[in-house]
Amino acid sequence: MDIFMHILWNNVLPLSIIIGLGILLHRIFNLDILTLSKLNFYLFSPAIMFELLYGTAISLQLFGQVLLFFIVFMLAQYALLEVVVRLRKYDGGKRAAMRNSVLFYNSANYGIPINQLAFAGNAYTLSVQIIIMMMQSLVPNTYGIYSVNAHKANWREIRKVILSMPVIYVIPIAFLLRGYHVPLPGFLTISIGYLSNAFIGTALFTLGVQLGTMKGTISRKLALDVGIASALRLLVGPLLAWGVVLLLDLHGMMAAALIVSSAVPTSLSSVLLAVEFDNERDFASQTVLVTTALSIVTVTGVIYLLRA
Repeated sequence: MDIFMHILWNNVLPLSIIIGLGILLHRIFNLDILTLSKLNFYLFSPAIMFELLYGTAISLQLFGQVLLFFIVFMLAQYALLEVVVRLRKYDGGKRAAMRNSVLFYNSANYGIPINQLAFAGNAYTLSVQIIIMMMQSLVPNTYGIYSVNAHKANWREIRKVILSMPVIYVIPIAFLLRGYHVPLPGFLTISIGYLSNAFIGTALFTLGVQLGTMKGTISRKLALDVGIASALRLLVGPLLAWGVVLLLDLHGMMAAALIVSSAVPTSLSSVLLAVEFDNERDFASQTVLVTTALSIVTVTGVIYLLRA
């Protein structure tokens, strides 16, 4: 019960309040969601990624093990999704939205607090989560952009969009600066900190604005698809992660941290991609909302089982 209440009060409720403010203010002022989306993609997301990678010590061995897990886990999810999208006979846009809603999970503003809760602020497990977060930032800004545009644009146009994403440059720069112990000027550190702190609130607010654009209830067909995506993300995800951990013979705190990292709800990146490139906005928004609400039960269950 303590874990349940902690997740409710410290994760789900704060997220819900900011999402609710986005809905309310959009209904009052009719806010420009595309501007909010661009702020997230081009400013706040790169800032938080740089700050965490530059400020965290990560060994090469740890990085390699977590990266191997991530690759195998993503391939396993992708293979399962291929079965689902073929059985459901989704078109190009819906196929991409379903993949993004399952493959991209909230490893930053949900995953890091949950990691801190589950492992009592352990620095080792936090490093594991930061690597996962790095990959979960890189993949949506590369594969994610490709997937939502592949059915309606040529490769040259898609490549141009991908190469315009700052986060793909921020990651190697942060590693190089940390690796060579290059200090940042104080004024730059402060500026990056301000931008980094703005990411979570702006991303959640953007989700609220998108939800505020919806009129009426979702259709039965959309509800079923949201339910499928939610089950794949919250239930199947941790099971696949457990299988990959066994396959790679990972143990102890690393294994537990990787399984917990896989149990979190759908990432806000799926909504930002849907908004930025006008691809199944309602489905993406509803999936983030539903998985975030249900995660209070599913994530608590995963943490409980790992402690048992």
